[in-house]
Amino acid sequence: MLSLIADVFGGRSHGVPSQWRRMVRDAVPAGTGQVLRPLFDPEYSVIPDCVTPTASMPRGDVLVQCQQLHDLSATDLLAELETEFSTVVPPQWRPVVDRPTQWIRVYAQVIQAVWQAFMPVWERARPLLERETERVGSAVVRGCTDTVLSGLSSRSRLTGDRLLLPDPQNDTYALDGRRIVLVPVVSGPRTCMFALDRTDLVWIGYPLPGVGRLWDADVGPRPDPARDALTLVVGDVRARVLRAVGTPATMGDVAARVGCSPANLTHHCVRLEQSGLIVRRREGQYVRLVRTPRGHALVDLLT
Repeated sequence: MLSLIADVFGGRSHGVPSQWRRMVRDAVPAGTGQVLRPLFDPEYSVIPDCVTPTASMPRGDVLVQCQQLHDLSATDLLAELETEFSTVVPPQWRPVVDRPTQWIRVYAQVIQAVWQAFMPVWERARPLLERETERVGSAVVRGCTDTVLSGLSSRSRLTGDRLLLPDPQNDTYALDGRRIVLVPVVSGPRTCMFALDRTDLVWIGYPLPGVGRLWDADVGPRPDPARDALTLVVGDVRARVLRAVGTPATMGDVAARVGCSPANLTHHCVRLEQSGLIVRRREGQYVRLVRTPRGHALVDLLT
């Protein structure tokens, strides 16, 4: 939920697809952006633990967590804000401090509304989540935790007791004996969330591998590979890449949607580019894929 609302209302680009963004916007009441502004304001961004599941990492139904938000004490919220801000409260947090009970009630309603709208997507994600649990568990048993972490991001790495994370503020942290909890997130392919202030564990939220398959389910069924002419000509992965870049998209977006690793996607994109079907354009820290006129013509001809 935090990743979705951060992307839609907080100006944080997690790569949430347009159909999910519309789903979130349609689910919440008018004025939601103003309610959420204190959490994501660029001048002083802070999300108190008491309004997230990170404080206790609860198990079970998300609606139970929503009820916990409804029941949150204004005293607890104010105490955490006092610890965070000391004597000077930033202007964007002033309305929350002035009317904490009202803010908690509206915030809890927003989270619950988003969850109820998004729940069918989450249910469809269960097989992917179970597969990811098995993958990570197997890697831990084999002592390959560092490999799993480096696969989450090129800037994620575990060296001894030092944890490297893609944090612009201070990207290297000491574990000090704390466990690492990996949390696959059903959201966009650029999701990156973590909490490091607990004494017993560090949790890291990352994009659920294969989440792009859920996007396809929301925009229509995928063609049968055994009968799809484009797949028969260029292969299954390359056909999915060509369809995914009907409008320009980043490598990360396409990898998530196609459901393959970045290295595997690069291999296929090199071949597609050599064939004149796509071009790769560097835009800052991202590589954007664009289908060429020849690529458009091929897809149109064989679809």
